[in-house]
Amino acid sequence: MFRFAHIEYLNALYLLPVLVLLYWYLWRKQKKRLNEFAKPAMHRILFPLKSRVKPLVKFGILMFAYVLLVFAIANPQIGSKIEEVKQVGIDVYILLDVSLSMTAQDIKPSRLEKAKHDIAKLIRKLRGDRIGLIVFSGQAYVQIPLTTDYAAANLFLSAVDVSTVPQPGTAIGPAIELAMNSFKKDDDTKKAIIVITDGEDHEGDLDKIIPKAVEKGIQLYAIGLGSPAGVPIPLYDASGKQTGYKKDRYGKVVLTKLDEATLRKIAEEGNGKYYLASNNNNELEEIYKDLAKIEKSEFGATKITDYEDRFYFLLAPAIFLLFLEFFIGNKKSKLIMKLNKSGK
Repeated sequence: MFRFAHIEYLNALYLLPVLVLLYWYLWRKQKKRLNEFAKPAMHRILFPLKSRVKPLVKFGILMFAYVLLVFAIANPQIGSKIEEVKQVGIDVYILLDVSLSMTAQDIKPSRLEKAKHDIAKLIRKLRGDRIGLIVFSGQAYVQIPLTTDYAAANLFLSAVDVSTVPQPGTAIGPAIELAMNSFKKDDDTKKAIIVITDGEDHEGDLDKIIPKAVEKGIQLYAIGLGSPAGVPIPLYDASGKQTGYKKDRYGKVVLTKLDEATLRKIAEEGNGKYYLASNNNNELEEIYKDLAKIEKSEFGATKITDYEDRFYFLLAPAIFLLFLEFFIGNKKSKLIMKLNKSGK
């Protein structure tokens, strides 16, 4: 299999037509000045040794060398060995609440930012486990399918905010159901779901969904974010500046309260644990310790494991062409001059 190790460097090829147009522009400008200096018929007399062809040849050699150098920097590689790599781990779906109430600041800097920070730390600790991310508020969506590409998972996680799911609400039940259906059914791996939310205004029938998860051998964990006493929900303008707090239709400030009862129910009936989030602790680390105790299962993934660099096949001729161009002058060759004299 063929690939470029740094395919992004191929974007430098877009400069090629720009360089050609620049050369053509400078050539036209030089020619115009020569015509202003002397009539075209006088050029051969004034510049008898100047070659018309060699400048074009030199430029063509430089452009070809440039193309070869770009391809060499991109580092073409050939996969020389394909093998089945067995990975060992469990499957984990993290369900992250992105409703507006998650912007509350009873946990610093906010409930949502605290959750994202802890998820990122958990992802960095994973070794072999497949992780997925589902975001939810009034509806649930798969943000990251199950993957072992932790760098990509962190990239998608960083883009999550309260605008990711426009529907208001906190649909915990549908989010759990979506996670259950998103696990790979053919893999006999141990599975876990981690719900991170303030638990308010849950939608869906948890009494029916939780037993289904338990029946499939899925463990349910829950992390509660916020204060049971309630705090206001800040509002921000387009520039990120706070403009006030959310109010109801009567003009009263809305308070968002942590619904611990719902989250305890999910964890206890789902054979998992419930954790109350705090500013100083990382509850996901505690869950990771629990997950580490779960029996690991093998799942296979075919990978190209051995790539060999081939950049030198392009670099060597590029260097040769640059040396060649350096030693080509702009004067006519002696052979051409002799042929011209004999022709006369």
